[in-house]
Amino acid sequence: MHGFKGERVLMRIHIGERDKHNGKPLYEEIVELLRTRKYAGATVFRGVMGFGASSRVHREHFFGLSLDVPVIIECVETEERIEAILPELDRLISGGMITLERARVIMYRPHQPEEEGPDDWSTDITGSWKVFENKP
Repeated sequence: MHGFKGERVLMRIHIGERDKHNGKPLYEEIVELLRTRKYAGATVFRGVMGFGASSRVHREHFFGLSLDVPVIIECVETEERIEAILPELDRLISGGMITLERARVIMYRPHQPEEEGPDDWSTDITGSWKVFENKP
């Protein structure tokens, strides 16, 4: 199989850039955890400004210096796999927030050699997703 399509869960983990676990950046620990568990993938986004529960503003300064800017890690996976990893994430994250939402995946394929082509470009609409029509 070259990936998955259909309804999945988008997990967003909101933490600070300076958050650590065992002396290593927390976002690196989380991505490594997801990778070793063979999750589909993860992406880390670095914010330029934000605030959280403390209402203290965190922002990027000149020359890329930061005052603990927001970091978001995103991962799309099956609901069962997301639910399974939450207890481990809870042990790693001392402050932050995790959000979950439904996501309709229309295509996911790991890198393929050039001679291999896509086997199916059709979309698989599952669940209660509605098809929107252009109405005059």
